[in-house]
Amino acid sequence: MPKPKTVLVAPLHWGLGHATRCIPIIRALQTQGFKVLLASDGAALHLLRKEFPLLETVELPSYNITYPKNGNLFKWKILLQVSQIRKTIASEEKIVERLVSENKIQGIISDNRFGVHNKRIPSVYITHQLNVLTGSTTFFSSKMHQRIIRKFDRCWVPDTEDSHNNLSGKLGHVTKSDLPIKYIDILSRMEKRKIPQSISILILISGPEPQRTALEETLKPLFKNSEKRVVMVQGKVEANQKWTTFGNIEIVNYMTSPELEETLNKTELVICRSGYTTIMDLTMLGKKAFFIPTPGQYEQEYLAVYLEKLGLAPYAKQQELQLDDLDKLTAYKGLGSVGTKPVDFSELFTLFKGKREF
Repeated sequence: MPKPKTVLVAPLHWGLGHATRCIPIIRALQTQGFKVLLASDGAALHLLRKEFPLLETVELPSYNITYPKNGNLFKWKILLQVSQIRKTIASEEKIVERLVSENKIQGIISDNRFGVHNKRIPSVYITHQLNVLTGSTTFFSSKMHQRIIRKFDRCWVPDTEDSHNNLSGKLGHVTKSDLPIKYIDILSRMEKRKIPQSISILILISGPEPQRTALEETLKPLFKNSEKRVVMVQGKVEANQKWTTFGNIEIVNYMTSPELEETLNKTELVICRSGYTTIMDLTMLGKKAFFIPTPGQYEQEYLAVYLEKLGLAPYAKQQELQLDDLDKLTAYKGLGSVGTKPVDFSELFTLFKGKREF
């Protein structure tokens, strides 16, 4: 019997969204007989180790991207870190080259890690940002990202190909492109179940610091005296799960995927960042949502506005949020109105079986 091929799965550590949306891919690889080697850094790697404690892991160098307290300075902060990012990419390429040379991996799935690719084995890049919004520099940032995408055999876009009924809008849809794009439909680790709705409001805190803490500190005072049942997940992956309270809010530092799936299924309303992975999860579960985009993060700001215009979910700026903003929800359809269908992993994974027909 032939030895099973090993696929390297490497999500970016930028919040937890890239890591969590790789979870269904990892599960599917295991189901279809592949071995999986996990690679990331920071909290993303910590999360994957908790989700898959039996899998071997490799720690990759951190991009060390820091987020300014003033969200309006985000783009310029990133530009100042370009030199560090290039060094990290070079380090990633060296690590991957060693793994390939030692025949430890026979395929690659990189979720937004620019240097995790190799010409000698099938390499896949996952992104929903074919266009990278950066304000006045969007044209240049998009071209730079597309240049990186071309280094890979295939670019999986987790969205529908339909230009009218989709979640990513102009982020994930381009015209007249020569990019090796494959739309794979909505990618989520969640499964919808019909169970009693026992939680009125679930607050999901996520994203890089210091804005993760800023959102938590904004929302706690607003909901501490709520007469409804409010649960807050802090998005802090730590050694042990800890439950506390703040007024009437039940607070937990993190949840595993099964715990979060059950909690979301029994929740009426979710308040969270407009991160794309979260949007996909809530779409899969057909949830009502209220979004608070990370200040200065063009992608999240665009998605919040885009989904509001589609009549799916309202949003508010972090510094302007008021409790009565939640009254807007009655006018929105909810995220379940966007059609979803199962990802065809068998077809996607043919790339790693030597069948590289494009």
